[in-house]
Order: sequence, then C-alpha cells, then structure tokens
Amino acid sequence: MELDSLYQEVILDHYKHPQHKALSPNPTVQVHHVNTSCGDEITLNLHTDGISVNNVTWDGVGCSISQASTSVVSDLVRGKTIAETLAIIDAFQAMIQSKGSDAGDEDILGDGVAFAGVAKFPARVKCALLGWMAVKDALAQSEKAQSEKNER
Repeated sequence: MELDSLYQEVILDHYKHPQHKALSPNPTVQVHHVNTSCGDEITLNLHTDGISVNNVTWDGVGCSISQASTSVVSDLVRGKTIAETLAIIDAFQAMIQSKGSDAGDEDILGDGVAFAGVAKFPARVKCALLGWMAVKDALAQSEKAQSEKNER
C-alpha cells in the first residue's frame, strides 16, 4: 500500500471515529476557535494540573481535515507534560507549514504525520492547524490564569 493512501486512511479513520469528541465538564480552560476562511470550528476543553495535560475533549464541525486533526492532537497530548505538548505542537506546525519539505517525525507526531501532505495545499493548512492551535491557546490561557492566581 502506498504511503499517501495509508495516510488518507488514517485521516478518514480519525474523521469517522474521532477521539475524545465530547466535551467533558469542568475544564481548566475552554476555548473556541473558528477558521474564518472556511467555517470550520471547534470548542475545546483542556484539563491540566499546571504540569501535565490530563485531558483534552472537544466538539466541532468542519471538513475532514480539521476534525481528524483535532482528533489526533486530543489523543496525542493526553498525559504529556505541558513542555512536551508544546514541543509536539511546534513540530506539527513546522511540518504543516513546510510546503511539503518536512515529512514529520512519527515518533513525535504519531498519527499527525498523516497530515504532512496537507502542507502542499496552503488553503488547507489552517484546517489542519485548527485543533493544534486551540490546544496551544488553551495552555497559554491556563498558564496566564494560574500566574494571575499566584499574584493574588
């Protein structure tokens, strides 16, 4: 089986059977992101203890790329430290913005490498990044809230 075909199957599987697609209650932070260029949107709940990502749940609507990519990141970063999570997001962002020159590291990105081909289609890059940037935003908001709480 050709690699591109395998990657398409991984994306379709995450789209048809999304991981963690049901908002869990009482998140540390909830964010809502919209891709204004196509209308994809997600609401993401992040549960963190300030050290690790304990849980990521989400709900959303959009194309197979945005929904599958959010499924991948929600599964990939659970149980990782915040530093590990940010490094994973940075690696995905570098791959997806490489215009196809970076195939990604499967050891770091897991199923996320299936989106390497999306990098060749600039109009779809924002779709693939939607969930990943939501996680990054949620982590930043959580850190800011914790910092403000510590200042009191």
